[in-house]
Amino acid sequence: MKIRSIRFCSVTPEAEQFISFMNNLGVEQRHFEEAAGCVGGIFPAEDGSWVEIWQEGEGMPAGVMLQLVVDDADAMATLAKSNGLEPSGPMDAHGERIYHLQTPAGIAMSFQSALDSD
Repeated sequence: MKIRSIRFCSVTPEAEQFISFMNNLGVEQRHFEEAAGCVGGIFPAEDGSWVEIWQEGEGMPAGVMLQLVVDDADAMATLAKSNGLEPSGPMDAHGERIYHLQTPAGIAMSFQSALDSD
């Protein structure tokens, strides 16, 4: 199993200020279509990693999440379960198969892989 990239996601009432901060650093923002007026930004790196920031709101509670993009999320879920962890999922969204866990440090975590385009 390979980790393809690591993402950091934050949902915060300060999303607009963070987006402005990143823009002022010259970090290029990936453009996306806003869904239902959701304020947010994605700041990708060349390796596929990124920082993602969203405005806190209904259905989007404040918090941070570590996201691992792997080559096979189902295989990682099987491994996690065999080691006594309890990932929830899968959920298929945004072209990815996604599982969720809570880390011992209290940080929300997901691991996901691209869905096959068959």
